[in-house]
Amino acid sequence: MRLRQAVWVAQELEPVASALRSALNLEEPFRDPGVGEFGLENTVFALGDCFLEVISPTRADTAAGRYLTRHGGDGGYMVIFDLEDLEGARSRAQGLGVRVVWQIDLQDISGTHLHPADMRGAIVSLDQSRPSGTWRWGGPQWTGKTGAGAQGRLAGITVAVADPVAVAARWGEVLGVPVGSGDRPILRLDSGEIRFQAAASERVEGLVEIAVELPQELPGGEEALELGGVLLRRV
Repeated sequence: MRLRQAVWVAQELEPVASALRSALNLEEPFRDPGVGEFGLENTVFALGDCFLEVISPTRADTAAGRYLTRHGGDGGYMVIFDLEDLEGARSRAQGLGVRVVWQIDLQDISGTHLHPADMRGAIVSLDQSRPSGTWRWGGPQWTGKTGAGAQGRLAGITVAVADPVAVAARWGEVLGVPVGSGDRPILRLDSGEIRFQAAASERVEGLVEIAVELPQELPGGEEALELGGVLLRRV
């Protein structure tokens, strides 16, 4: 059970993608023509064997465009998990009445996007890489084989929702991960963690923080900076 990819949505792709690349010393991104199916363009950066993606709408009336309008600007949009027991998670989601908005099964990867209205906070994607550690969504050098990204890894995310306890329970049930105790609900995975906090309203629900493990400091020696409507934090 791994946290494998976190996704921003931005009104304009290049300013956010360029700022992210500069802040984390990332290498040349992969641009996936397949996201055109959803009316999007994107950049996907490899950080260790994890991935950071920025998407932007290229036409009117897309789910990403509606998100930008609803939230009043750029922000965290989606989180992708790499699961060993994908069918178990799919079955649990179905049993809870969680709707599937997109699903694909290829030779080297499977993906299942769950409806954000049912999961709350973000689009959750249940994926399985085959062989484990490969990642088609990262581009040709990751398709059916492992590659190498910039130094670091995706260490965690924070999701802001109106009811953190209930949403953490829903995510945990779908993923098959117990909710940890403490000041705020938390799901601890084999690699990375998911924290939940209270949002001021449904309008500002979303992926509000992305934590990355880095060998170097962020620009200006800061431990955190705001980028594309998300707090990017170094751990």
